[in-house]
Amino acid sequence: MDLDLTGKRALVSGSTRGIGFATALGLARMGAAVVINGRTKESTDGALASLKEKLDGRFEPAPGDLATLEGTNAVIATSGEIDILVNNLSIYDVKAFQDISDSDWQTYFDTNIMSGLRLTRYFLPKMLKKNWGRIVFISSESGINIPDEMIHYGVTKAAQLALARGCAELTKGTGVTVNSVLPGPTWVEGLAEKFERRAKAQNTTVEALQKQMFAQRRPTSLLQRFESAQEVANLICYVCSPAASATNGSGLRCDGGVVRLPF
Repeated sequence: MDLDLTGKRALVSGSTRGIGFATALGLARMGAAVVINGRTKESTDGALASLKEKLDGRFEPAPGDLATLEGTNAVIATSGEIDILVNNLSIYDVKAFQDISDSDWQTYFDTNIMSGLRLTRYFLPKMLKKNWGRIVFISSESGINIPDEMIHYGVTKAAQLALARGCAELTKGTGVTVNSVLPGPTWVEGLAEKFERRAKAQNTTVEALQKQMFAQRRPTSLLQRFESAQEVANLICYVCSPAASATNGSGLRCDGGVVRLPF
């Protein structure tokens, strides 16, 4: 199985923490030079230092707020030529539908959809010209099972699936692929912090809240636990490799069995 990415250059959006960080590390271990992106120079430089402590790889910073056109242009200008694009940047929170304002919807649209759309619009034609490239949108099982507690998040994740499939149609007969990866509930830094605050406020434990969450919110999960960022990154990195050359236009589930077939 050919997982060698030596000589390839990757950009992972939102790669200072969580799935993005784990993906950047995985791609570097496969031989790629990886461009790290965070909203600020401070967060990007911090992630860069952490990555270099873990691996003597080729990492470069490209800070910028991809939820804005200006920030995206800055990242593109810094990134240089890209062979692999992982559209990972995303935000989420729990909010009742009636409380989601127009401003909230716009923020989610700009961050979760427009960031990947703009980067793909710029880099896809260049990949097609070279006849090789990998683009991966990090969607979610929430794009199929829209959660009632964060409908705005689910809607943007469903839109990512449509966007990725549409872009894949443009790659017909080429060496470029565009796919989506759909993680399930994943234990990342931001979620851990939220659970710790809730556990303290409710005078309970993080472990008890985790069990409650799967019993009430994700009862169809076969794992009945949170995935690790590394478990999700494993699939993302494979899809970016030469070995995944026949995988195109697909929504690849890494959801712990939350979504029941046939979806």
